[in-house]
Amino acid sequence: MPVITVDEIEPSRTAMIVVDMENDFVAEGAPLETPAAREMIPKLRDALATCRDAGIRVIYTTHVHRRDGSDLGLFGRSRMLRNGEALADGTPGVDIYPDIAPRPDEPVIRKHRFSAFFGTDLEMILRGSGIDTVIIAGATTENCCHATARDAFFHDYQVVFLSDATATFDYPDLGFGQMSASDVHRATLIILASSSAHVMPVDEMKARIRRGGSQASTGHGGRGQEGVLGPGGGPKSGS
Repeated sequence: MPVITVDEIEPSRTAMIVVDMENDFVAEGAPLETPAAREMIPKLRDALATCRDAGIRVIYTTHVHRRDGSDLGLFGRSRMLRNGEALADGTPGVDIYPDIAPRPDEPVIRKHRFSAFFGTDLEMILRGSGIDTVIIAGATTENCCHATARDAFFHDYQVVFLSDATATFDYPDLGFGQMSASDVHRATLIILASSSAHVMPVDEMKARIRRGGSQASTGHGGRGQEGVLGPGGGPKSGS
């Protein structure tokens, strides 16, 4: 299995993608409320401030569907989405949560599936900006963040996945046992670190950003303590 190590983050070739931190997921009492997404906002704000100060481009996504349901596809099996109770175009629920609102020059990609690459112009924006590395943050860890990270890897981008600026929710028992949000989060980090992303906390991301001097070189690392994985095969950094 390939393992990626991002030794240094070159700001001019990096974009931070903030995935689906919209009201319908983040706000208290929201239809798809993910409390852990609210709880990690201080870390996300820290990451955003660092990236903006370093000149790293920031891109947001929001998951949204047309009110007539024509873009739902199999999501139409969800009563909530089919009835426009969540993620509905033209509602406040698809706006980015105010505490981490985008700046006027930061694009918001309107997506209709888990991956921010599927059916959007994200790839054109990244290629047009000379980006070869993406930093993934947002919600939820195992769905839209995971799908976007994997798609970025499939498109040959180096992926930094922020372990403490991503979040998810508890999973009920649907016949295979329940999983807590922390277990879902941890399992996703382990899988990504073993296959397609350099998983790290915000503080490590900050330390790896190149500050002045010549452009950084980023390489593909191997397993073990010098790569993404630590002793025992778990992520070297995680939440």
